[in-house]
Amino acid sequence: MWKSWKENKCQPNFWKMVHPDPKTSCGPYEPDNSKKYSDGSQDASFATEHNHDTIGMIVMDGAGRVAAGTTTNGANHKIPGRVGDSPIAGAGSYADSEVGGAAATGDGDIMMRFLPTYQAVENMRNGMSPGRAAEDAVLRIAKHYPNYSGAIVAANVDGEYGAAAHQWTTFKYSVCSPMLDPHCQYFPVKPVSHHTQTV
Repeated sequence: MWKSWKENKCQPNFWKMVHPDPKTSCGPYEPDNSKKYSDGSQDASFATEHNHDTIGMIVMDGAGRVAAGTTTNGANHKIPGRVGDSPIAGAGSYADSEVGGAAATGDGDIMMRFLPTYQAVENMRNGMSPGRAAEDAVLRIAKHYPNYSGAIVAANVDGEYGAAAHQWTTFKYSVCSPMLDPHCQYFPVKPVSHHTQTV
């Protein structure tokens, strides 16, 4: 895979605003301050069905404690020094035991600019259902980046859970609870719509 990438002039390549041209060279690169992002390049998403694999979880225990976490995305050929959304509190995941939690997947380089999981939890604090809270957070991103692709799952301390997605044909998430029959269930979510249910 690495040999094919090198033979293809190191494509895909995530460097921007550098020289030599990252579309035709493997570097080393230097900053090119004469270049500016165009609207198209800001909206570009490198995540496809072939190069991403994020796992996000929201967990509640019997004492009412809530935790949330997410893996970093699996985009191929990430450049040294890249920081994704996973380690940024409120971007990849967020939890508050008074309210609930949220986890996100998608274009992390865009999501970390908006802290969507923090927003989803705050939306639930203000009375929104988990699905509606996730939808609002997703649409705040899409307002600025219409080509953004991603999804948010959310759950509140009352046992409600939900999700919302943008751009993906169908986003699926699962919920496991001893109160469900069967204990684990899977739910599809169409883009720019939300789903909410209660355990």
